[in-house]
Amino acid sequence: MDIKKYIRTIPNYPKEGVMFRDITTLWQDAGGLRTAIDQLVWPYAGVRIDKVAGIEARGFVLGGAIAHQLSVGFVPIRKKGKLPFDVIGEEYELEYGTDTVEVHTDAIKEGDNILIVDDLIATGGTAEAAIKLVRRAKGTVVGAAFVIDLPDIGGRARIEAMGVNVRTLCEYEGD
Repeated sequence: MDIKKYIRTIPNYPKEGVMFRDITTLWQDAGGLRTAIDQLVWPYAGVRIDKVAGIEARGFVLGGAIAHQLSVGFVPIRKKGKLPFDVIGEEYELEYGTDTVEVHTDAIKEGDNILIVDDLIATGGTAEAAIKLVRRAKGTVVGAAFVIDLPDIGGRARIEAMGVNVRTLCEYEGD
């Protein structure tokens, strides 16, 4: 199945010159959603995964479904100030400034095998911060899974340089 046929492109959003890849149209189609989840899960069949960590916010939808398919727990990786318990955080660079993602201190146990999930990998900054959080919590990142890769931006190479295998379902060149 061609996942791209389910992804809507919105030109000039959120700013001029950006081609926004909207996966909500993929989620609206039962067959498309099922296929995407199955294709993100199958490489990890037989791999010990203790939890799926989904990056806010689209990673929550995908990560929850993947965790369900793998019969494992789910860990939300959230923007700073959104989690109600004790947290550890990791700052990362944005185009103009920085942001922080956080995880509860008790969400990942030492030795847990974690699969990181989000909708799209562009620069890889948020995914890199998520990997650092898991490692600081003494978990092991067994992979990172995304629906979309924007290879010209370099995020995949950045994450693979950290020793993490990256799984994507489709690419959009030049974005």
